[in-house]
Amino acid sequence: MPPSGDLPGDPAPEPLADRPMSWPVVSSTDLHRDEWVVALREDVITRPGHPEEFGRLSLEHPGAVIVLAVDEEERVMCLRQYRHTSGHEFVELPAGLRDAGDEPPVETAKRELQEEVELEASDWRLLLSTFPSAGITDEVHEIFLARGLTHAPRGDFAMEHEEAEMVRFWVPMTDLLEAVLDGRVRQGPLAQAVLAYAVLKQRGTLDAR
Repeated sequence: MPPSGDLPGDPAPEPLADRPMSWPVVSSTDLHRDEWVVALREDVITRPGHPEEFGRLSLEHPGAVIVLAVDEEERVMCLRQYRHTSGHEFVELPAGLRDAGDEPPVETAKRELQEEVELEASDWRLLLSTFPSAGITDEVHEIFLARGLTHAPRGDFAMEHEEAEMVRFWVPMTDLLEAVLDGRVRQGPLAQAVLAYAVLKQRGTLDAR
């Protein structure tokens, strides 16, 4: 095998970071749009400086928050939830759509934690902000770490549809990490949150401010 310096490719850009960009849009057609927050459209675009036109599907999505709630015993609050599209009942974390207008992500996360698992937290930290499938949707996941947990009743919020069948339970962080690494637990945001937590824990930076 040749040394890596002989392999094709350009040097990494400086700084190493994603960058906003927009190619020319020739036309845009709604394929599905209703009163819900998610819509599907088809755009016809071109490469900058090139006349060739080609289509791309775009799923418009307001984004979501996910909460890794960890208690003093290093246990994680998890849920089991059925997902029709994927045909699985997944082990998940408390989460929800950012469908409340300009509400800050952390406030949405606080509300979802209380509504779904009846917890509130005194310590909040953004772990990750990710695009789960950048080729098809503009959805962004804001993944939070929540600590300092106490009971907080959900009040008159009513669980409906799949949420009405959710089961909540505590899992030791070490067990959850092993389940992710073994491929037994595969829901993306949960895996990202747990792996990020494990790395920060190893670095000793979880309590850094």
